[in-house]
Amino acid sequence: MQRDREETIMCTLEKRGGVYVLTLTGDGEHRLSPILIDSIQAALRQVRSDPSPGSALVTTAEGRFFSNGFDLNWAQAAGSSFLERLRHMVDKFQQIVADLFSLPMPTIAAVSGHAAAAGFMLAISHDYVLMRKDRGFLYMSELDIGLPFPDYFMGLMRSKIGAARARRDVVLRAAKFTAARAVEDGIIDAAHDSAGETVEAAMRLGEELAGRQWKGEVYAGIRKASFPEVCEVLGLVETKKTTTATASRL
Repeated sequence: MQRDREETIMCTLEKRGGVYVLTLTGDGEHRLSPILIDSIQAALRQVRSDPSPGSALVTTAEGRFFSNGFDLNWAQAAGSSFLERLRHMVDKFQQIVADLFSLPMPTIAAVSGHAAAAGFMLAISHDYVLMRKDRGFLYMSELDIGLPFPDYFMGLMRSKIGAARARRDVVLRAAKFTAARAVEDGIIDAAHDSAGETVEAAMRLGEELAGRQWKGEVYAGIRKASFPEVCEVLGLVETKKTTTATASRL
């Protein structure tokens, strides 16, 4: 158990059958402070250390929020540079996204409430996104609060939000998407009546995918090849420029 801003921040990891369940615990907003980012990354390292095929990951959260983005209060701490501390969180969170894109198993986000900014990015870094439809929305708040998008956020949204109109509304209108609209626009895969039903559906999907007994390194390789733009930004694959330069020396 860790404390940040006098608020308990913790994530737990358990395995149920073939499915790892990563849960952001507590009733807070699950703001992505350096402490919470480190906790998530430690959990993902533990998942990655399982060499056996036939696993999947479900990520979810307790309370009304899946994640409300970066911990801006931490970035605004007295006596520090807001932009430097924000950049620190942006850089640390990039490794979480890279870890999810290279994880050797299927991944599913069970979005149990509001997912804003980096919390939205956490959700769509998974292979599948399921969301409760009775409460919560997806929202990129950067335009409203006057912050630019990191390069890997833009690469992720171009890779995962295929409809140009939906992507425009996310990034240039700061629209708040309900689960129903997110399904309609192809941002998420399914909407369910409650948080509990969302997690249950994610577990069923996880067991189904784990049951295929796919080789993890093959699955991760195909995932990276499927999303070359964001994986180049994340440093998971060689850039076209690097590949061309290497070829010219041969």
